[in-house]
Amino acid sequence: MIKGKEKIDEEARAAIIRESLLEKRSEAAIIRKIVAMIMLAAGALLLIAAIGSYVYIKSALKPADPKSDEKIQVEVPIGSTTASIGELLEDKGVIKNASVFKYYVKFNNISGFQAGNYTFTPAMSLKEISTNLQAGILASEPIFKLTIPEGYSLDQIAELISDQTGYSKKEIIKELNQAETVKYFQDKYPDLLTADAFNSHVKHPLEGYLYPATYSFFEEDLSIKEIIDPMIQKSQEIVVKYSDKMAEKEMSVHEVLTMASIIEKEATEKADRHMISSVFYNRLDEDMPLQTDPTVLYALGEHKDRTLYEDLEVDSPYNTYKVKGLPPGPISNAGETSIKAALNPAESEYLYFLAEYGTGKVHYAETLKEHNELKKKYITEKRKQ
Repeated sequence: MIKGKEKIDEEARAAIIRESLLEKRSEAAIIRKIVAMIMLAAGALLLIAAIGSYVYIKSALKPADPKSDEKIQVEVPIGSTTASIGELLEDKGVIKNASVFKYYVKFNNISGFQAGNYTFTPAMSLKEISTNLQAGILASEPIFKLTIPEGYSLDQIAELISDQTGYSKKEIIKELNQAETVKYFQDKYPDLLTADAFNSHVKHPLEGYLYPATYSFFEEDLSIKEIIDPMIQKSQEIVVKYSDKMAEKEMSVHEVLTMASIIEKEATEKADRHMISSVFYNRLDEDMPLQTDPTVLYALGEHKDRTLYEDLEVDSPYNTYKVKGLPPGPISNAGETSIKAALNPAESEYLYFLAEYGTGKVHYAETLKEHNELKKKYITEKRKQ
């Protein structure tokens, strides 16, 4: 009797276990269905959102009103960012969306927008608007323009500004050397100007930061800061494009602009800036002084066609014949080509180079002996002819 009862209990327990398993399987199936439905719903929502975003952005990239011939006056202030210009254009009804405009400019690598008074219409495309802002196609003529050449020092730039304004060259240099002025621009452009500019050995804190380009000004009685601002803003626009490369080379902005300025001053029209860059980096790797004449002339504060042996004795941290490594800071501004060269030197074993007298063609050498032979052939003998 007892054995029969035990058998019945085991069958009951088995039945209960089977029923429990069936319930769990049923629950699992239901859960899977619910999860699948939720995922489908989420996927559908994401798809709808993606399609909606695509349609919205595609619409925002088109003219605000293709049929409109309304002329809208827009004043772009000096120092305006791409984001602030976009907001201004949206507020005026020239474009549909400021954020889309900002990313359109960024993804198309567009830069160099100029301040001034513009005439736009809602029928203009983002490309047309960007082109006008780059080229400075304005509603009115500028009061004055400043063309800053590549390789110009702060001293030379101050002279150009003085020629176009009521400020004296001395007054301009004094303003640009003031700690308060440098701090003002450092706060405004922190990705560009760092504590390196305040190095006690730096001759002019803003040297090398005034980008070479043509700038148009539409207001009278501008302060020196307002005149300089677009030049520094332009430098930041160019430099930030190479942030990753600078991090890869473990170089600061100040070091890159310093190297770029030397390359700019040494390069002739026929020179390969990347090859010249390789010579300087090879010298640094060999713990050799850079021995570049433009740094000596910068230390002297003079502009000469030829550097004399007596000039090489000047006592200055900028004299790269006496001091190894890079000088304390840039010796001039530099164009984007030289900035690229400073970050991407060619592969070479060269330690010397010289420009041929009369032609400017650059010759390279790996040894001092070879360099002296090239010097005799392409400079000494050419001068006698």
